[in-house]
Amino acid sequence: MHTDTDRCVRAVQSKDARFDGWFFTAVRTTGIYCRPSCPAVPPKVENMSFLPSAAACQQAGYRACKRCRPDTSPGSPEWNARADSVARAVRLIQDGVVDREGVPGLATRLGYSTRQVERQLLAELGAGPLALARAQRAQTARLLIETSELPMGDVAFAAGFSSIRAFNDTVREVFALSPSDLRTRAVRAAGRPEAQPRIPGTISLRLPFRAPLNPDNLFGHLAATGVPGVEEWRDGAYRRTLRLPYGTGVVALTPGPEHIGCRLALTDLRDLTIAISRCRWMLDLDADPEAVDEQLRADPLLAPLVDKAPGRRVPRTVDAAEFAVRAVLGQQVSTAAARTHAARLVTAYGEPVQDPRGGLTHLFPSPQALTGLDPETLSMPRSRRTTLTTLVAALADGSLPLGIDSDWEAARAGLNALPGFGPWTTEIVAMRALGDPDAFLPSDLGVRRAAQGLGLPSTPAALTARAALWRPWRAYAVQYLWATDAHPINHLPV
Repeated sequence: MHTDTDRCVRAVQSKDARFDGWFFTAVRTTGIYCRPSCPAVPPKVENMSFLPSAAACQQAGYRACKRCRPDTSPGSPEWNARADSVARAVRLIQDGVVDREGVPGLATRLGYSTRQVERQLLAELGAGPLALARAQRAQTARLLIETSELPMGDVAFAAGFSSIRAFNDTVREVFALSPSDLRTRAVRAAGRPEAQPRIPGTISLRLPFRAPLNPDNLFGHLAATGVPGVEEWRDGAYRRTLRLPYGTGVVALTPGPEHIGCRLALTDLRDLTIAISRCRWMLDLDADPEAVDEQLRADPLLAPLVDKAPGRRVPRTVDAAEFAVRAVLGQQVSTAAARTHAARLVTAYGEPVQDPRGGLTHLFPSPQALTGLDPETLSMPRSRRTTLTTLVAALADGSLPLGIDSDWEAARAGLNALPGFGPWTTEIVAMRALGDPDAFLPSDLGVRRAAQGLGLPSTPAALTARAALWRPWRAYAVQYLWATDAHPINHLPV
């Protein structure tokens, strides 16, 4: 995108927010970088440069604009729509792998040398893994400075900086303000009516997204399928527990017209960046709804559904292994039955957590914890017990790695090799746990009923052939087809 100069110039001159996060505008005369929708007067064309990431701008010596705050842009949708090594690397960096394991750890996960990873990232994003991780630390530091009352030393530690000096230097370099000046500005802004009240022990922030966003199926699905004790809908927010690298957390996510409200309570603040990244992933907030809906509207039978309620997202998960287990529990049973099965596992094998502000009680059990379950205690057919125990063993011993960095086709092959995994289970895991935007469920009963009602082919083979028109966004087409049903997953909870 950033190499198409004419298109970038038009986006900047029209202040088009649809391109926020796709590229950044670096202004040579001022030394700042902006998002395309910056409200300031656009600079002269000859003074603009276009770069693919905030990290590339910072590495080139530009500082963030104080008006448009480009560091708070939604992420580029490109990295969640691809499964190549660069996209997988970006998702891992967003999940904090470089901070925890270094560049060698990132390279090992991807199966490449550190030199190859650095070269590939530099070619596409204009910055290597260390620069990308540094930009993310700067953004996390700003969030903590502006939304908490933590001492600056604790902020530096939580954001992942190795020293107070590195923290101070980075904040000044990136934002052209000292940490204390950033906090002073935030305190002044807190007097505005839209500012969120602070709750002791929590961090409140806003998660941006590209409009439109239809919250009905997104939050409806998460709430209707929520596992008691792990998830709940309370006071207009979806709440759930989080297992994180350094501790545990509870998040409350509230849908809004311009952003998603997010309140996080963490046992270790070093998990803040990772928790934010996983919540954004779960809610599919980096999607480009304009591109998705434009493609789906090309089918005249699907177009009315898109026009009626545009901007549907794919509800995902914060833990791929958890979702795979839940997908097996949900095979050929109702939503209520699947929740009951999952709740029993949570009570027996989940790790207890504290939630003084709600009714959450446990983390969903890890694969390692579930290796101790007795199949005879499961109220399900013997064949499904075998499917579950085989899956748990493969997840626990690492022979079936599932996560945001998974190669989608390799993961499908691994799932299909397990007993009891057919096309539906494999594709629902690919869609909601791995994030493949083209995952498709032609055999799903709800999809077939919706297709028949619209005059689309309803047999799996014929529907798959017709769905070629919807590629590479068939997972989003499934959301529109499901939405024709009156099931609670399609409605925002009251």
